[in-house]
Amino acid sequence: MSGHSKWATIKRKKGAADAKRSNMFAKLLRAVEVAAREGGGNVDGNMTLASAVEKARAFSVPNDNIDRAIKRGTGELEGGARYEEITYEGYAPGGIALVVEALTDNRNRTAQEVRHAFTRNGGNLGETGSTLWMFQRKGVFVVEKSLAPDEERLLELALEGGAEDLNDEGSSWDIVTAPQDFKAVEGALHAAGVAVDSSEISMIPTTTIPVDGGDARHVLQLIDALEELDDVQNVYANFDIPEEVMASL
Repeated sequence: MSGHSKWATIKRKKGAADAKRSNMFAKLLRAVEVAAREGGGNVDGNMTLASAVEKARAFSVPNDNIDRAIKRGTGELEGGARYEEITYEGYAPGGIALVVEALTDNRNRTAQEVRHAFTRNGGNLGETGSTLWMFQRKGVFVVEKSLAPDEERLLELALEGGAEDLNDEGSSWDIVTAPQDFKAVEGALHAAGVAVDSSEISMIPTTTIPVDGGDARHVLQLIDALEELDDVQNVYANFDIPEEVMASL
């Protein structure tokens, strides 16, 4: 599982601070709007939109807000800024590779803010292509083991739905799928009554780097600083930090 996804799951369980809630809503709705603009407003035919909508619902964004964001994206409603997608690449302390996805209406402002976050937290912003090659875009469904069928049954359901793999992540299972199979796997899990903790189209590292102790704290501080930026949508990392260490931090 990508470091970002594991860290995000732990933070979601602990609960987001109220002060950050509106900021998160705005980010999630921005992603929905751009996905609808780029690929159309049909959730069944637009996997990026399906993932953005599922993520927004997971954070309890009201359905009316989601519907309006889709309509702004398709042009049915006017208003809002024109956003462009930008990807930044770099390294956290300990040589951890990062991929930062942003949606912005001001490229210069976002670049300056991202660069400052890297510098202030001991990281290095890299050139285009420096880290992206270490990641693959995949659909990821997280299923808590305490609520899941046994491993053999879950694997059977996942593969029948079109998934590629089932990974053991300690207290949870990761069901990994190609992006184009996201909706089919989601439907299969839902039909079987499997409780999915989270689901999204993500960037999965092809290899991970073990991190512990002080380095883990510094890596997560940089990721937090990047995620707090208004224009940053996702931060993906190839660290492998034990769940108990992340939870303690």
